[in-house]
Amino acid sequence: MAKPTDIDALYGLEPVIEPGVGGPAGSPGGTEFHVVTCPYCGEPFETLIDLSAGSSTYIEDCQVCCQPIEFRVTVDDAGALVSLEALRSD
Repeated sequence: MAKPTDIDALYGLEPVIEPGVGGPAGSPGGTEFHVVTCPYCGEPFETLIDLSAGSSTYIEDCQVCCQPIEFRVTVDDAGALVSLEALRSD
């Protein structure tokens, strides 16, 4: 039986990244889901954090009340999450 990587190479395809395959969840340099609490409405929700970009600041709307939340992501040199802050954008 052919491995998925063999099929990708045969047809010149980019490899597909399967969730949970190729390392433990939340491995350094990848993406991780985190539960954050909205600084406006106080409701918790789950969001995907991209660690491959390194430390960053960006705006994402609350999935509950739609207010803009400023996310501050700090990543260490190895690509692992150091801190995640969810702040009011006003």
